[in-house]
Amino acid sequence: MAGVNSNIRTQICIAGGGPAGLMAGLLFARAGVETLVLEKHADFFRDFRGDTIHPSTLELFDQLGWLDELLELPHVRVEQLKARIGGEFVQIADFRHLSVPAPFIAMMPQWDLLDFIARKARTYPCFRLEMNREVSCTMKDTGGRVSGVELVDGGTVGASLVIAADGRGSALRTENGLPLETLGAPMDVFWFRVEREPGDSGETFGVFERGHIFILIDRGDYWQCAYALEKGGGDTIKARPLDKFKTELTAYLPRLEHGLAAIRSWDDIKLLSVSLDRLTRWHRPGLLAIGDAAHAMSPIGGVGINLAVQDAVAAANILACPIARGEAVDPLLASVQKRRWAPTARVQWLQKIAQNALIAPTLSGQSDIGKPPLALRIVNRIPLLQRIPAHIVGLGFRREKIETPDVFTG
Repeated sequence: MAGVNSNIRTQICIAGGGPAGLMAGLLFARAGVETLVLEKHADFFRDFRGDTIHPSTLELFDQLGWLDELLELPHVRVEQLKARIGGEFVQIADFRHLSVPAPFIAMMPQWDLLDFIARKARTYPCFRLEMNREVSCTMKDTGGRVSGVELVDGGTVGASLVIAADGRGSALRTENGLPLETLGAPMDVFWFRVEREPGDSGETFGVFERGHIFILIDRGDYWQCAYALEKGGGDTIKARPLDKFKTELTAYLPRLEHGLAAIRSWDDIKLLSVSLDRLTRWHRPGLLAIGDAAHAMSPIGGVGINLAVQDAVAAANILACPIARGEAVDPLLASVQKRRWAPTARVQWLQKIAQNALIAPTLSGQSDIGKPPLALRIVNRIPLLQRIPAHIVGLGFRREKIETPDVFTG
């Protein structure tokens, strides 16, 4: 394939090198489809990216024969989900009983996952990944069909199909008028790392106290921390002295005192805007949106990566072979949305319930959490019940199986 410095053509052009874009690119190329993935950044290293790889995603790598190799990368296995609510620890989910090759969540920095997928994809001659290539807009033919993309640097890429995998702020979905339904999110998140004190036991868990929600993600020698705050409240908190913020955190999580000392300014703390929304139509002739570009997920349950990857698998299952045969695929684009709509809507419905019943009242201070809710206390006391949330979080709804062929192995 030619470079993207001038005007070129490919069968599939994917805007965005996140989990959805790279997995789609790999599967299309593996099926013999000429594929170009355009990533606007120079690398994948962005510390605020999610890093929860669920059993449903690990199962896909097992289908590809790469699971053991993936798990050679640094990661932390989470076999159970726990939370401290009103000062009491409860166990919410137990993944160990799932009938899958890897019955656990792998906490792995997303840049390692993306590097792994990209490395595997590059082994296929039909695949090309271009970094530092930002898409500015789509091109359209005389009939109004999307026929490719224009790049910020002046180049163009003509394509039989453009896939928008450019994230929750997707410029391509906005430019092409794909209708967005906003479900609302009551929170934003401060995202930062805290070095672990020597001897501090590692265990990923959440803390829910009146006015506070805090997630500690074990990354080996440090904690990746997510501190939830009321929507739009970040600037107000940052207007206060940093030391006061650190003192408040230490008051209800004393184990952080050692690591918080290394945070010197608010520049060490990133403010992430949380969204919960979805397109009601994911496509138009020549264009398909997947992953966060089609549906932004709340961080509740850490399911965003996994739904994005499932979208990519479904898109490849439905579209790759017809494209490889040179067939028109516009009539099939609605089938991708139909396949993934119900699983997406169900997860977002559950996230919305959690937001309304637990997140919003806790952050506003309206809920005085003296002890865990009755339902969670029951789940904690009856281990068998912990398999239900484990199935929902770990496997989701209608998990996909890779059906596309590897045309290069015969």
